[in-house]
Amino acid sequence: MSDEHSTSESGQDILARLKHLAQPLMDSLDSRLRDQIDHRVDERVDATLAARLSVIERAIADLDRALRELQDRLSKD
Repeated sequence: MSDEHSTSESGQDILARLKHLAQPLMDSLDSRLRDQIDHRVDERVDATLAARLSVIERAIADLDRALRELQDRLSKD
């Protein structure tokens, strides 16, 4: 039973050491993935905002045109 206990402890010790050694790599990978995700989210937000702003700009241009037409009609009457 003592052998099983020491084998279990050495297995846990090896696992703990592997986790310790791999942690910097995992942190680096996590940081890179986070940066990529942030970049992609920023691109999507920018594209969405540009699309929405273009719709708003067209609506403003349409309103401006309609107001000019109304002003022209009123000035002719």
